[in-house]
Amino acid sequence: MPAPSAVVADIDFSADSFVVARQLIGVRLLVHGVGGTIVETEAYDRTDPASHSFGGPSPRNAAMFGPPACAYVYRSYGLHWCLNFVCREAGHGAGVLIRALEPTDGLATMRQRRGLDDARLLCAGPGRLGQALGIDLSYTGLRLDQPPFQLFAAEPSAQHSVVSGPRIGISKAVEQPWRFGLAGSKFLSRPFRPRG
Repeated sequence: MPAPSAVVADIDFSADSFVVARQLIGVRLLVHGVGGTIVETEAYDRTDPASHSFGGPSPRNAAMFGPPACAYVYRSYGLHWCLNFVCREAGHGAGVLIRALEPTDGLATMRQRRGLDDARLLCAGPGRLGQALGIDLSYTGLRLDQPPFQLFAAEPSAQHSVVSGPRIGISKAVEQPWRFGLAGSKFLSRPFRPRG
């Protein structure tokens, strides 16, 4: 099987994770036809002490060191499956956590999986997003340029409305402004604080 294309939805996944994380804002992500517009991401790199790849490859994080434009899935707190997109060249160990979507496709399926009706809360946070999209460990290593994934390029105007700030829920490298979001979106996991 040929290697995955590093370019999907007009994004070059062989670039640095913080570049890819910003460019993913506004991209439409579907998994088995269910999903929506990416409104929040976080970047991680092997040089970053908050990253799963910081300590080098392991059975848990092996997909993060794979080729770019593949999925890396991990379980958070033993409860939630979290979806990441691998960046940089194979062997580097970088990725983007998909933190939130504005749900647009398959809302009935997402509502059933999440057990709630409020569209704003269906995919606001990586654990909620994973549950709404039906993500589990079987998705790790799958290519983003093939089913069940579909990525559609963002409208150019989306990049003019990207805000950034510190990442959430980490205790190392907390000052790194590698969380990105669509300004004013009501589907974010948490609002961005104004910079002082």
